[in-house]
Amino acid sequence: MAQTATAPERSPERNQVSLPMQTRMASMLPESVDEEARTVEVVWSSGARVPRRDRMTGEAYEEFLSLDPEHVDLSRLNGGAPLLDTHGAWSLDGVIGVVERAWVEEGDFPVGKALVRFSERDDVEPVWRDVRAGIIRNVSVGYSVRAYEIAQEEGKVPVWRAIDWTPAELSAVPIGADPDAGFRSAALDPQPCRLITRSQNPESLSLEGENTMEPQDTPEAELPLEEKRSGSVADTDAVSEEAPVLDQRSETAAEMEPEQRAAVDAAAGKKAVTQADAEPKAEANIEARAEAQCAVAEERGRAAGIYETARKLGVEHSVAEGLVERGAPLDEARKTLIDAVAERDEQTETRSQITMGGMDERQTRRDAVEAALLHRFDPSRFDLPEPAREWRGYSLLELARAFLETDGTRVRGLSRDEIATRALHSTSDFPEILAAVTNKTLRDAYQAAPRTFPAIARRASASDFKDIRRLQLGEAPQLEKVAENGEFKRGTMGEGKESYRVETYGKVIGITRQVIINDDLDAFTRVPSLFGTSAATLESDVVWGIITANPAMGDTKALFHASHKNLAAAGAVLDVANLGVARAAMAKQVGLDGKTILNIRPAYLVVPSTLELTAEQIIAQNLVPAKSGDVVPQSIRSLAVIAEPRLDPASGAVPWYLFASPAQIDTIEYAYLEGQEGVYIETRMGFDVDGVEVKARLDFGAKAIDWRGMHKNPGV
Repeated sequence: MAQTATAPERSPERNQVSLPMQTRMASMLPESVDEEARTVEVVWSSGARVPRRDRMTGEAYEEFLSLDPEHVDLSRLNGGAPLLDTHGAWSLDGVIGVVERAWVEEGDFPVGKALVRFSERDDVEPVWRDVRAGIIRNVSVGYSVRAYEIAQEEGKVPVWRAIDWTPAELSAVPIGADPDAGFRSAALDPQPCRLITRSQNPESLSLEGENTMEPQDTPEAELPLEEKRSGSVADTDAVSEEAPVLDQRSETAAEMEPEQRAAVDAAAGKKAVTQADAEPKAEANIEARAEAQCAVAEERGRAAGIYETARKLGVEHSVAEGLVERGAPLDEARKTLIDAVAERDEQTETRSQITMGGMDERQTRRDAVEAALLHRFDPSRFDLPEPAREWRGYSLLELARAFLETDGTRVRGLSRDEIATRALHSTSDFPEILAAVTNKTLRDAYQAAPRTFPAIARRASASDFKDIRRLQLGEAPQLEKVAENGEFKRGTMGEGKESYRVETYGKVIGITRQVIINDDLDAFTRVPSLFGTSAATLESDVVWGIITANPAMGDTKALFHASHKNLAAAGAVLDVANLGVARAAMAKQVGLDGKTILNIRPAYLVVPSTLELTAEQIIAQNLVPAKSGDVVPQSIRSLAVIAEPRLDPASGAVPWYLFASPAQIDTIEYAYLEGQEGVYIETRMGFDVDGVEVKARLDFGAKAIDWRGMHKNPGV
């Protein structure tokens, strides 16, 4: 509920008045939003004159906030002042952010600006979204004034120029600042503010850069919204050692300890104490007071710079204190501190990190435990190096305990379940070792799985998941005789088009804490091994599925088709004579122009497993024929046999094939996604399962590119 403020008390000399903290309208700059850092710039003062009313006499006046560095104290803002929700300081929930830094942007019209950062709390997120969208733009600045300089001219509204004031907090507000609603401090205790009256023309006050407003004689109920009051700041009657004005150019002074600030103020205030403690009566006193302020601010800036430099360089605090006490200039002090760091570094003995075999101790231990687990899984495939011998007898639970203790976790009194759970969710190397063992066995199994198609297919790489378009290159145009002084004629390359794309296949397996408790190493080794074999099997299914499915090519005809001259008219047994017929058919294949002989030579005899023995007998090198009719020509014996059980039919005739080398002519092409060749493994601490999750992903695709490099006989 809105409250009405009581009239403030004024001293009879009219050189002091009690004022609560005041507020002014400010604005956010949505175009300066940094979404990642959750920051935005605000303008907290533009130096404009604002109509106000003397609450004691009812007389109107114009308030002007001087942005002269000697007049505005930015220590509160630069010391981590809060960003509040509508001046809501009743609880911590009202704090929605913090002021990162504040400054005065100099120019013809000086402007006070600040960078504020919003909290990441869930209840602040709606406010942050509205700021980003430019919906919430209004900001109110709460400030207190310790001294006004009043300029009066007959017939005009007086100008109260704040020459000693402190912005204390910023607030996001819906409609500027309201004098009778919103935040109130516990008792709205008014604070003393000195009034320095000058009877000269207000223009002579040098209000450089001010944005003027016409004065208004407004009744109390209609005062501008900018007159809202909020909390209070330090009680000061005059410039003294307890409340000096801080030069904004020395923002780091706010970081000094209280005893440091007192020492600095004492050093600077010796020559100003008389003027600061006495009530100014004339213009000479005002100038003396300004000099005192400047001296205090200057000294504090020097000390703050020394302490800050020492902190950044890691120099002992006592060294910085000595420089401050003897009055060393800032530049000289910085040089002294840098020299101290250089001298310290020269005296410090540097040792390289302990290494074992080119690796640090932690990495060596990880590799040793990994090797011990792999050797335990399959001693015939994985050796046991010397560093791994001390770990070979450990169970999974014992390893978990050892790594927790190494990581500084107290395990005494923990149950087996607690040890397993903490080991899987700790920052130790244990989860990474289990993941490495899983990846190693999966990848090895994938590499070891039998795949017969690489010999007859060409490998490629795909940059994305879009269609891969392959040109079916034909023959080059025939060369023609060029007569003397004749011109070379242009020719064209025949071509066809085939396309395919890479598809994604994958599965996730979870390895839980029960596996560790049960010491079930197979879950980390045998299961992933089968997973790797499954990925390799999928590749074979895709490639050989092209042969068995006999898909349509780019010309709408099947891969093996009479029109393609790569399909025997009738099935025949696999023997030397029929191999000769098939070989001749491949040699007679013509280019896309329909007339150029390609003379394709087969390199592979591809058969189902049913015909594997027959094929090997035909091309056997050590058989001596009984008669010349049984001689197997060298061209047939040079064929390499590829037996693939996926080509065995469920029933009926058993086909066989001849394939040319992919280096001679395109046959089948298979591709992996670029950078993801073969099966790709990712591991993470489980969310759906209480353990380690392993995801295996395969980005793979295949397609027959040219039918002329292969020949099929339907068999019998």
